[in-house]
Amino acid sequence: MRNQVFLLLFTFFCCALFSQQKKSLNIKRTEVAPKIDGILDDTVWQDAEEAKDFIQFRPEMGITETPETRTVVKISYDNDAIYVGAYLYDDPSKIMRQFTSRDNFGQSDFFGFVLNPNNDGQNNTEFFVFSSGTQADALESPSIGEDFGWNAVWDSAVKIVDDGWIVEMKIPYRTLRFSNQEVQTWGMQIHRHFRRDRSQYTWNPIDVTKGNVGIYNGELKGIENIEPPTRLTFYPFVSGIVNSFDGDTDTQFNAGMDVKYGITENFTLDATLIPDFSQAGFDRVVLNLGPFEQTFSEQRQFFTEGVDLFTKGGLFFSRRVGNGPTGSVELDVNEEITDFPNAVKVLNAIKVSGRTKNGLGAGIFNSITEKTYATIENTETGERRKELVEPFTNYNILVVDQQFNQNSSVSIINTNVMREGSFRDANVTGVLADLTTKKNTYNLVVEAKMSNINKESGTETGYSYELEFAKVYGNWQYWIGHEYADDDYDINDLGLQFRNNFSNFGVEGSYRTFEPTGKFNRYNINAWINYSRLANPSTYTGTNLGIAFSGQLKIIDGFGGNLGFQPGKQYDYFEPRVEGRYFIYEDRLNGNFWYSSNYNKKFAFDANVGGATFFEQDRETTNIWYSVSPRFRFNDKMFIVYSFSIDDYKKDRGYADMTDTEIVFGQRDRFTMVNSLSGNYSFNPFHTLGLTFRNYWSTVDYEDNIYLLQEDGRLLKTQTSFEEAGLSDPNINFSTWNLDLSYSWQFAPGSFLTALYRNQLFNYDSASKASYIDSLDRLFEQPISNTFSLKIQYFIDYNNVKKIFRKKSDS
Repeated sequence: MRNQVFLLLFTFFCCALFSQQKKSLNIKRTEVAPKIDGILDDTVWQDAEEAKDFIQFRPEMGITETPETRTVVKISYDNDAIYVGAYLYDDPSKIMRQFTSRDNFGQSDFFGFVLNPNNDGQNNTEFFVFSSGTQADALESPSIGEDFGWNAVWDSAVKIVDDGWIVEMKIPYRTLRFSNQEVQTWGMQIHRHFRRDRSQYTWNPIDVTKGNVGIYNGELKGIENIEPPTRLTFYPFVSGIVNSFDGDTDTQFNAGMDVKYGITENFTLDATLIPDFSQAGFDRVVLNLGPFEQTFSEQRQFFTEGVDLFTKGGLFFSRRVGNGPTGSVELDVNEEITDFPNAVKVLNAIKVSGRTKNGLGAGIFNSITEKTYATIENTETGERRKELVEPFTNYNILVVDQQFNQNSSVSIINTNVMREGSFRDANVTGVLADLTTKKNTYNLVVEAKMSNINKESGTETGYSYELEFAKVYGNWQYWIGHEYADDDYDINDLGLQFRNNFSNFGVEGSYRTFEPTGKFNRYNINAWINYSRLANPSTYTGTNLGIAFSGQLKIIDGFGGNLGFQPGKQYDYFEPRVEGRYFIYEDRLNGNFWYSSNYNKKFAFDANVGGATFFEQDRETTNIWYSVSPRFRFNDKMFIVYSFSIDDYKKDRGYADMTDTEIVFGQRDRFTMVNSLSGNYSFNPFHTLGLTFRNYWSTVDYEDNIYLLQEDGRLLKTQTSFEEAGLSDPNINFSTWNLDLSYSWQFAPGSFLTALYRNQLFNYDSASKASYIDSLDRLFEQPISNTFSLKIQYFIDYNNVKKIFRKKSDS
C-alpha cells in the first residue's frame, strides 16, 4: 500500500511538473549598466530577482539540479540593452572548454539565453556563450529550426572561478525586434549544457515528447518605458585580391558596404551594396554522371542570414542568384568558345522582413545581376566576338506568413525572375498551410503551387501540390503524404527542383524514446514505403521500402543503419535523357551502417560502410562504399579532422552517349576516392587559423562494347565499340584539388580582418585506368590557380555615432 501511495504521489508530481504554468521573472531597470567582465560585483546584481531551479530535459526529463551544479541567473535592463549575469556552479576541472570559431559549439559547456519579444512561442532569438568565451547566435522557429547563419553584435565575458564559471552578457535592443509598448512581457528561456555527459537543463521545463521548444518559454516581466532604438548599422569593407593562373596575374580592389536598417519596430531592411563574395568557401565539386544538375550549398553570408521567411515552400534556392549564365552560344563555321563565364556578377541585393506582434510576417527580396558575355573566336582569322549569355536580370520574392496558436502558420509566397530581351522570365506562386492541433499532437501540411515560364515559344503553366498528415507526439509517430507535379511545373529560375512530372505516395511510422532506457540515452526505429508514378501520362515508375535504426548509448557513442529495397521492375524516365523513354532495372537492395564515437575524447572517429546490388538476370552490379573520419583534439586550441572515403561501383549501367537514332548505354566500373582535411588553431575567441583541404578523384572505365536502349526499357548488348559507332571515348579520369588557409581576427565587436590563401587544381581526361599516384601526377601537370585576398570589415552602430556627436556638442 505504501508503494502504491508513493507511486501515485510520484506520478502526480511529474504531471504537475510538466503541466505547471510558465515560470516568470520580474526584472528591474538599472541606472548604471554593469561592466561586462565576468565578475558579478556590480550594484545591479545585488538585489536582482534570481532565475534558478533548472530542470533537465536531455537525456532525461524532470531531473533537478544538484547543489554543486546549480545555476543562478540575474537579469536587468536600461534604455539600451538587456543585461544577464549567470553563476554556473561546477567543478572547474570538469568544465569542457574548447576554443572554436564563432557559432561552432565544439566540445564546450555552454550557457544559452533565449528571448521572444512577441511571446508567440514561434520566433526565438538565441544567444549562446561557451565556457571558452566564444559566442553563437541564431534565429529559431518551427519552420526553419535554428538558423545560425544569422549574426548579431553583442557583448559577453566569461570567467572560470573556483566553484564553476560566470557569464555576463549585454544584449543591445538593436539585435531584437519588439513593439513600442509601455509595459512589455517577453518570452524567455535559459539553457545550460554540460558537454561531459551531454545533459541539458532549462529554467522553464521542456516536454520533448511534443511541440516545439518555443511553447515552453517562460516569461520575462517588468520591462517598462523602453523604445525600440534606431536600428541602423553599417558594415563597410575593403578587400584586395591577387589571382595568378597559368602565368597571368591580376589584382582587384573592392570596396562596398552592408547595411541593416529598422524600417519599423518589427521590420528590417538588409542590403549588400557592391557585394564581395571572394572569401566564400570553395564548392565540393564531384563527377556528375546523372541526369540532374549538380548543386552546392550556399556559403555567401548575405544569402544565409535571416532568410527564414523566404524559404517557405522550398521555392528559393539562393545559389540561383549569381549562378552560371542561362543562355547558350550559337557558333558559326570555324568558331570556338574561348571564354564562357561560370558565374554572373551580383550588383546588389536587399531583403526586407519582419513580423508584427500579432504574428503577421512579411518579406521582400530583390537582387540584380549584370549582363554577362561569352567570348567566341574564329579559328581561321583569330577574330573575336562577344555574345550575350545572361542579360540584366532582376530576382524578386514576396512572402506573407500568418502565425497562430503558437505552432501553426498560413503563407503566400511569390517568386519572380525578369530578364531583359528574349531570355525567359519566370513567376511562381505558392499557398501554404502548416497546421498543428492546439495540444501539439497532430500536424497537417497543405501546399499548392503554380509556375509560369515565359519563353519565345510561349508561356508554360505548371502545377504542384503536397498533402501530408502526421502524428507528432509520443513514442509512436507516423506520417502519410502525397506530392504531385505536372510536366510543366518548373521553379528552377529561383528555386531548386531536380525533376517534375511525378505523383508520389508515402507512409512512414516510427518508434522513438525520449529518455534513457537500458544502455541507450535514446533511440529511434522507423520504417517506410513509397509508391511513385508519373503525372503525365499516369503510369507506375517504382516502389521503395525500408527500415532504419539510430541511437545514442549512455557512453555517448552513436550508431545506426538502414536497409532499403526496391522490389520488382523500376522505370527510370530520366536516365535516358529523352522525353518518354525509360530504363528498367529490378530488385535493388541497399544497406548502410554507421558509427560515431564520443567526441568528448581527444581522439574520436566516425565510420560508415554500405553496399548495394541488384537481383536481376544477367546483371552482376555491385556497389560498396565506406568512409572513416578520425578527429584529433590536441588541446583546447587545436583541432583536426581527416576524412577518407571510397565508393567502388562495379558493372554499373547508365547513359553514355547518343547517336542520331539510338540512346547508348554502357557498362562501367566507377571508382571514387576523397581525401579531406580541416583544422583550426584558435589562439582565443578572437584569433583563429583555419585550414580546409580536399582532393577528389574519380575514374569511370567502360567496357569496349555498348548497349542500346530498346523501346521496352531493356538494354540490348552489341559487339560494337564506342569508336566503331563513331562516338567519343567515354572513359573518364576526373580529379580536383582545393586548399584554403585562412586567418581571422575580430579586432572589435562585429569587425573582422580576414586573410585567405587559396589554391585550386582541376583535371579531366580519359585515362580511366591510371592509378591514383599517376592521376595525381597528371593533376599537378595542370596550371594551378593561386589566390590571396585580404578583407577588412568594420561594424558601425548609428546610435553609438550619435552618442559621440552628442557628447561633443554638450561639451
